[in-house]
Amino acid sequence: MLSADSERVIRATLPVVRDHAPEITSRFYTDMFAAHPELLNLFNLGNQANGEQQRALAAAVVAFAEHLVGEREVDFGPIADRIAHKHVSLGVQPGQYPIVGRYLLGAVGAVLGDAVTDAVRTAWEEVYWLCACELVAAEARMYQRADVDPARPWRPWRVAKRVEEAEDAVSFTLVPADDGPVPDFRPGQYVSVAVTLPDGRRQPRQYSLSQGPGHGSLRITVRRVRGAGDTPDGLVSNFLCDTVAADDTLLLGPVAGDLVLDDGDDPVLLISAGIGVTPMAGMLDHLGRNQPSRTVVAAHADRSPGRHALAADVAHCGDRLADFRQLCWYETGATGGALPGRIDPDTLPLPDNARVYLCGPLPFMARVRAVLRGRGVPAERIATEVFGAGMVSDEPAATR
Repeated sequence: MLSADSERVIRATLPVVRDHAPEITSRFYTDMFAAHPELLNLFNLGNQANGEQQRALAAAVVAFAEHLVGEREVDFGPIADRIAHKHVSLGVQPGQYPIVGRYLLGAVGAVLGDAVTDAVRTAWEEVYWLCACELVAAEARMYQRADVDPARPWRPWRVAKRVEEAEDAVSFTLVPADDGPVPDFRPGQYVSVAVTLPDGRRQPRQYSLSQGPGHGSLRITVRRVRGAGDTPDGLVSNFLCDTVAADDTLLLGPVAGDLVLDDGDDPVLLISAGIGVTPMAGMLDHLGRNQPSRTVVAAHADRSPGRHALAADVAHCGDRLADFRQLCWYETGATGGALPGRIDPDTLPLPDNARVYLCGPLPFMARVRAVLRGRGVPAERIATEVFGAGMVSDEPAATR
C-alpha cells in the first residue's frame, strides 16, 4: 500500500507519466543497456527494435500505479502473474531489480525534467519497489515450486528428434543433456530457449510446449518468422530452423506460463490461429491421454492447409476423445470439411460452461474475445496466450 503522501503525488502526476510513458521506457532501455550490456542477453532484440517491449513496460508501470491509487477497473493481478512467469522463464534474479529501478527512475527524471521534484521521485520510487517486491516474491515461489536454483536457471538439452511439421514449421523433441529430470509442467505452458547467434549475441525466445507432460521429454514447435517490408527475419526462429539438427544441444530455462488447462471437467473450447496451435496441441495431447470423456471443440485458422502445423497430432488426439469436434478455416486451399476465409466467432460452437483457450495474433484474439464476451462468456473463462510483449484483456488500450 502506498503511503498517504505518495498516493497524493501519484494521483497528481499519473496523467503526465501516462502521456510520456513510452518515451520514458525507451530512454530507460537505452541508458540501461549502455551501462549493462550483459542484460541484452535477457531481452528480445526484435521486440526492442519494433517498440513492443517499450510499450509493454510502459503499460505495466502505468497499470500498477493505477492499481495502487484505485483508478484501475480491471484487476492488475493477471498482468503481474504474466510478468512473473516470463521473468522466471528467463532466469531473472532479485539482484537485477535495483539496476532496473535506478535506470527507470532516471529515465523519468530525464524525460520530465524539472517536474520531477524530490517528492515526485520518492513517490514513483515507492511505486516501483512495491511492484518489484510483489514480483520478486511471486518469482521466488515459482522457482521453489519448480525446484530451480534462480542462480542457475539454464540447463542443456539435447535434440532427440527434429520433424518438419508444415511449411516453415519445425518440431524439436528435447531430452536433458545433463542427465537431470524432465520437469513436470501443466499443459499450455512454455519454455525459454537461448541460442548464441553467428555474430556472438545470445538471444532467448519463448516457445509453447506442443506436447503434454508425461513423455519423458519436452517438445517445441517453431514457426520460421519471415520478414516483410522493413521487418527483418526472426533471428532465433530462422537460426533454429536453419541450423539446429538432431543431437545438437540447446539451453532451456524453467518451464513457465499462465495459460494452463484447468483440472476440472468443464467442456473445453480451443481457438487458435497460425502457430498459436502449439499450446492447444499440448492441451489436446493431455486431454486425449488423461480426460478422454471431456467435451472438446478445437477451432483453428491458417493461411492454407500446407501451413497448418501439428494438424496430424490434433487429429490423432481428437480420435482419443469421446466428444470431439474440429473446425478449420483456411484463407486459401480449403478442401473437404475445411471452411474458406477466416474464423467467424459468431458461429463457433459454444458448449455450456465452456473453458475457452485462445492463442494467435493479437488482432485475431482481440476480435474473437470480444465476440465471445458478447455471446455471454465470462471474462474469467477466457484464457489467452500472447506470443510477444502485449496483453489481451477487456481494455482496448491493452490490445496491441
